[in-house]
Amino acid sequence: MSGEPGGAAGRTTGPSGGLRLAALRGGFGALDRVAPEVGARWAVRIWCTVPRGGGLRRDERPGEGERSTVAVAPGRDVVVETWGSGEPVYLVHGWGGWRGQLGAFVAPLVAQGRRVVAFDAPSHGESAPGFLGPRRSTALEMVDALKAVTAAHGTPAAVVAHSLGATVTTIAVTDGVAAGRLALLAPSAEVLSMTRTMARHLGYGERTRSRFDRRLEALARRPLRDFDLTAHDVTVPVLVVHDRQDKEVPHADGVRVAGTWSDGTLVTTEGLGHRRLLRDPGVVDVVTRFVAASDGAQGSSPAR
Repeated sequence: MSGEPGGAAGRTTGPSGGLRLAALRGGFGALDRVAPEVGARWAVRIWCTVPRGGGLRRDERPGEGERSTVAVAPGRDVVVETWGSGEPVYLVHGWGGWRGQLGAFVAPLVAQGRRVVAFDAPSHGESAPGFLGPRRSTALEMVDALKAVTAAHGTPAAVVAHSLGATVTTIAVTDGVAAGRLALLAPSAEVLSMTRTMARHLGYGERTRSRFDRRLEALARRPLRDFDLTAHDVTVPVLVVHDRQDKEVPHADGVRVAGTWSDGTLVTTEGLGHRRLLRDPGVVDVVTRFVAASDGAQGSSPAR
């Protein structure tokens, strides 16, 4: 499993984008009628293609840290960057992102006496391509990368994760990564709604979607429900930050995720969308205080 709604297939704004989407929908509609298996293979290829965009490459780091690599598999290394000393706090980017996007959290966490560890997932940022080749990856591969990085750099005192990175982090924790606290920014609640969104966007029906889902499960080597945050029992403290105007992952998903776990807390923001919350001073402050386990770090009121 990989991708997010509006990923590689969703970058269809403007006249040329509209024509591309119309062509995609026509092709998928025809294949759904006569060759749904072919359509499913095509859809999986699109799903696993890492998107590109200026906003995805924003660099909020206060300066360069200590750079190293960690092997996820033979010949497939991920780039890691660290700042400060103390208990490690990990920054996990989302689909199509990179470690620099979460750079606004570095200086405040270092000031709290933490060692900040950020990495680029396979086929993301400066890391080597994943097993599917350049510009392609899967969420399971991102999970394996997080496991490898934490094994090399120490048990997480906390993890700060964005979007698909929240799903990746949750799976890694339920698989045995012993994180002390989780701060999940704009998390998606469950993957099956994402596959339905993609089907509507690309114009294919249930014949293709059912085969698409089975192919994703085979690729992930685990049930798609494992990628639903609401299916897991997370017992560590969890802070969920989500914006009401998020156009990529609905605010309702954050509400569901925060309400699923016994020690979950929701912070709602206004007007920050899906990515601006990564550099908003109010969000950075509330997440830093949560990670430091300070009094008043959690709460259900807006962060700004």
